[in-house]
Amino acid sequence: MTVAKNKIDALDWTAIANAFDQDGYALLPPLLTPEDRADIIALEIDDAHFRTRINMARHRFGEGRYGYFSNPIPPLVAEMREALYTHLVPIANDAGTKLGKDERYPATLGEYHAQCAAAGQSKPTPLLLQYEAGGYNRLHQDIYGDMAFPIQATMLLSDPASDFTGGEFLLAEGAPRQQIRAEAIALKAGETILFPCAERPIPGARGMLRARMRHGVSRIRSGKRYTLGIIFHNAA
Repeated sequence: MTVAKNKIDALDWTAIANAFDQDGYALLPPLLTPEDRADIIALEIDDAHFRTRINMARHRFGEGRYGYFSNPIPPLVAEMREALYTHLVPIANDAGTKLGKDERYPATLGEYHAQCAAAGQSKPTPLLLQYEAGGYNRLHQDIYGDMAFPIQATMLLSDPASDFTGGEFLLAEGAPRQQIRAEAIALKAGETILFPCAERPIPGARGMLRARMRHGVSRIRSGKRYTLGIIFHNAA
């Protein structure tokens, strides 16, 4: 149960923080074995694991479906969520300082979730997403209330070498008086991408600017694509 945590703790978090600050995202190497990733994918067929399931086309979110895990969330997902949060707090607090915010995030996920609960946000938000050929996810933000941790993570559970084609991770950045900057990131099997939930600081001519961030997934051309989303704030 500690393998994923040990891998997360052993990462070069200084380099990760620098990449996140410079590029607006950072990539992590595979944290789970192919067998562990397959076990998470296998949960998709059983509604009992999820508090709600969403048909994306019905809500005009795109084409595909996803489900938010119910409590208790799968142990491996919970372990990664807690371990990642601990290392992301300094990055989140640094970004907040650059944006002129006074808010500081507590050191542990348990403390942060207590704050979420006090604000009326207690529903778990980690989710399992499935796309088939023709599927996609429109650019969006994962905000569920006033409490929103500024960084989130997505792990590619499928293998693009054998399971699907297309389906790049999309990241769009819009800053005042600037055109939108977009990037398409082709994740490898098991990779995790860390990215801003809603905004990030970027340098401008007169100091830091507040860039508005959105993310999505480009169209899947063939096969099936499964991803695990790890959001650190809970939902109302």
